[in-house]
This record gives sequence, structure tokens and C-alpha cells, in this order.
Amino acid sequence: MNNVSRSPGPHEVMEDLRRYMGSRVLLTAAELDLFSQLDQAPGGSGELADKLGLEVRALTRVLDCLVTLGYLHKQSGSYQPTEAGRLLSSEHPRSVLPMALHLSHVWEGWSMLSETVRRGENPEMQPVTEKDEETCRAFIGAMDAIGTDLAEEIAASLPLPGWKRLLDIGGGSGTYTAAFLRANPELRGVLFDLPKVIPLAEDKLAQEGLRDRVELVSGDFYLDDLPGGCDAALLSAIIHQNSPQENFELFEKAFRALEPGGILIIRDHIMSEDRTRPPAGAMFAINMLVNTPGGDTHTFSDVQRELSRAGFENAELARSGEHMDCLVTARRPSE
Repeated sequence: MNNVSRSPGPHEVMEDLRRYMGSRVLLTAAELDLFSQLDQAPGGSGELADKLGLEVRALTRVLDCLVTLGYLHKQSGSYQPTEAGRLLSSEHPRSVLPMALHLSHVWEGWSMLSETVRRGENPEMQPVTEKDEETCRAFIGAMDAIGTDLAEEIAASLPLPGWKRLLDIGGGSGTYTAAFLRANPELRGVLFDLPKVIPLAEDKLAQEGLRDRVELVSGDFYLDDLPGGCDAALLSAIIHQNSPQENFELFEKAFRALEPGGILIIRDHIMSEDRTRPPAGAMFAINMLVNTPGGDTHTFSDVQRELSRAGFENAELARSGEHMDCLVTARRPSE
């Protein structure tokens, strides 16, 4: 099927070109924590500027712009968040502030896109896992903030009856481990991630009442072997940060970690063979271009090829989607 393309005029093109302006205002507001402050205590720009050590005229312009964008109310010179604005407050139970802070760091990579296209690689790239602890925490928090609902949906759509031990590779704070354990009461988990991430997982799993069902193992899946003795393994939002060769090497490690007959589950963008759909995946490929040495969004044939090289069989696209909600499954052969 051919792509359906629009025929924008000059006005529409200009609107597309200016979209970054609203994003930049929102990201700055998140960096300065304006929504949390005004959620706790609505007030004027002068008192907020004094409290945060900001320049009052500049802050007022940003606050007024946030009113026009629909994120703040303004009445008699006093500002307070709208329902949309409260989602960017740390006070909100479903806050997306961690994702906003993560995207603020991502912005730095995107600003180097032209130079990346000239050179083939961003000369100022710094992987998020190598950044400071605050940045890493924001990234893990962002993944949890956007992942909770989808994790529950994925776990419900892919039951694991009879499976005993799930290895969550690069499992972050345990969002998917928790969802699969809730959906499968007999299942136990092994979460593997970097040493700086493990305390975040410990906190979350304890809050979820699941800590006693999960073994936490620290390590780097690029350098270290994976824990063995599992009959299921999960790679959730991992393969897009890798080149095909890196995925092959990771699949080999997962193959060795799985018991014979075990299942590997991959959640990620899975692109059409012409790599133009889904649109979110095509855009995310640019995110990987500017922020990773070899990452990309991959087609099913890409993934199937590397799985086969690693020894897996019966690879299938178990779920299609639009927003990194595709699933690929494959099996280690029974012996």
C-alpha cells in the first residue's frame, strides 16, 4: 500500500517549522519545575521569580506563553496549572515530569542532527547511561512513567502459564517485571540492569509488594553474561538502541541464559519493510541516530535474521502497533 501523503501549503509548512517553539517552552518549564511550584502554591510571577532565583520579566513571558498553550490558568496576575499542566507537576500521581526532563536531555542530541547527517555520527554524543546520576534517574523515571499502562496491557495479552522464571534484561525500575508477575501469580523474576539502576528497581518492586519474588542482578549486558536458569526472557525497549550486530550478540546471550524450550519476548518498534511505518518509529529512528552509535528502529526481517543467527527458531510478530508496542517472540529449541 502506498503512503498517503498530504499536500501542505506555505502556512502548513511554517506551522510544522515552528512546532519546536512550544516544545522548548514546555521543556524549560519542566527544567525549572514551574508546574510543581505553581501546583503547590499558585501565585504571581514576581514571587515565583524570587523563590526560584529567576529574572522576573523573562519568567513572566514564559508563564504567559504557557497560558496560551493551555498549561496554565491566569487570573488577576496569579498563575496555576490546568489539568494538562498538573501532569507536568511532581505532585501529580501520574506525573510525566520525568519524561519531560529526559526529553530535555534528548533535545541536546537533536540539535546536532545536521552535523550527524554530515558525519554519520553525532560528534557530541553521550549515552544516557554514562551521564550523571540525576540524568540517569530521570531516564529511568521517564520509562516508568510512560510504561505502566502499556506494561499491564502487554502482560495481559501474553500470558505465561506454566512459565517459572522471567529474566528482564535491562529491566530498569521493574515496570514490566511487575506487570508480568501480577499477571502470572506463580512466576518469579530476575531483573538485570546496571548497578546504578538496581536501587531504583528495589524501591519500586518493594512499593509494589513484589520484592520477594524478584532476584536483582547488576551488570552490563554489553559486557557481561546474563543470569541463567530462566524459561522466559524479556527485551523491552532495548533492541532499538543497538546495531544489528549488537542485537545478534545480545540474542546469543539471551539464548544461553534460557532453558531449552524457553521463550524470548521482544517489545519495540517493528518497522514496515520500507521503514516508513509506523510514523512514530520512523521519527524514533532519528532519535537513535543522534543519541546512539548504531541504534535504529528495525524491521521484522532484521530481527528475525539476527534471532536465527543466534540459534532461535519460530520467530513471529505476535503483536503489531504504532507506539513501541509491537511484540516479537522466538524460542530456544528443546533439547
